[in-house]
Amino acid sequence: AVTGADELNLLCCLIAKKSGNCKTVARVKNPDYSAEAPYLKNELGLAMVINPEYAAAEEIARVLRFPSAIKIDTFAKGKVELLKFRLPENSRIVGMSVKEVVTKLHCDILVCTVERDDDAYIANGDFVFAERDVISIIASPRNADNFFRQIDYKIHSVRDAIIAGGGEITHYLCDILSRSGISVKIIEKDGATCSELCVQWPDAAVINGDASDQSLLLEEGLVNAGAFVALTNIDEENILLSLFAKSVNKGKVVTKINRIDFDDVIKHLDLDSTIYPKNITSDMILRYVRAMKNTIGSNVETLYNIIKGKVEAAEFIVKENSPVTDKPLCELEFKNDVLVAAILRGKNVIIPRGHDTIEPGDAVVIVSKLMALHDISDILK
Repeated sequence: AVTGADELNLLCCLIAKKSGNCKTVARVKNPDYSAEAPYLKNELGLAMVINPEYAAAEEIARVLRFPSAIKIDTFAKGKVELLKFRLPENSRIVGMSVKEVVTKLHCDILVCTVERDDDAYIANGDFVFAERDVISIIASPRNADNFFRQIDYKIHSVRDAIIAGGGEITHYLCDILSRSGISVKIIEKDGATCSELCVQWPDAAVINGDASDQSLLLEEGLVNAGAFVALTNIDEENILLSLFAKSVNKGKVVTKINRIDFDDVIKHLDLDSTIYPKNITSDMILRYVRAMKNTIGSNVETLYNIIKGKVEAAEFIVKENSPVTDKPLCELEFKNDVLVAAILRGKNVIIPRGHDTIEPGDAVVIVSKLMALHDISDILK
């Protein structure tokens, strides 16, 4: 149940559970209800409670911690990160192949995908980087830091952020950023919402004004802000505000977009990071449904669209009887456009090379153009 009304979603799930005895998933976005999510889940027998606004706030906070990235997804409870970033012009790795980057820079990372114009590639060792490529890498947080330092990429987390709009995502984002020590300034039109934000977040600076007023943004320090986050309810306003922020500010710019039907147009704009709460919701539901399937050798734990509709990353927990175990990776016959991106064994993160093996109990991250892998054995020919 993913209507705009939390109460309706909870009621629908309760009726479905009582009459059909099926698994129920409810979208709940109100901060008051969200705080009671575990209680609601138990009392109403929900299989899952989804809060797209909170998930969007978490994604924004991850990107602000590591502003070099366009997008960050996490696997194995944060031990492994999949970071997407755009290669700047004059980068030292432009013209280098993937294997040259790994050997010359001595970085324990794995290059997963490259987007160039409208094409998507799963990178092999001979793939050569070009300016403006959008690259996804998998690494532990520490190794990712090391890699970005090696390629002279800015990696300092932001210290302050200006947020346009005071809705639910802003509420959750203030909570996360205040715990991270990032100072927040919110610009919101509605006086009552401003009052609520002041009471809830006394450390945040709340400005009662119109964020689309360029002179107000400049007056409030946009030029020197570490980040600008456009979270109004109007997509067009968020896009224009973000483009203006990029024209006057060298910091991180994050844009929330609700409508997904203009995705192809938006990706050709010179925006920085874009957040789609609807995509986050659908990804969470898809991940749950895929994880429900009883499979032979593994089960899906985490699932992300790296390149929408083209490439996905799935985390599998490998079972005893899986056909991918007990052989070095170089001896397994993989289908085309499949990459074993990371192996997590206990507390250790292994960026796999040909001699590594997959063992029962491992968490394995697979990057693939084969959408809808249900079992890890699906990667084999």
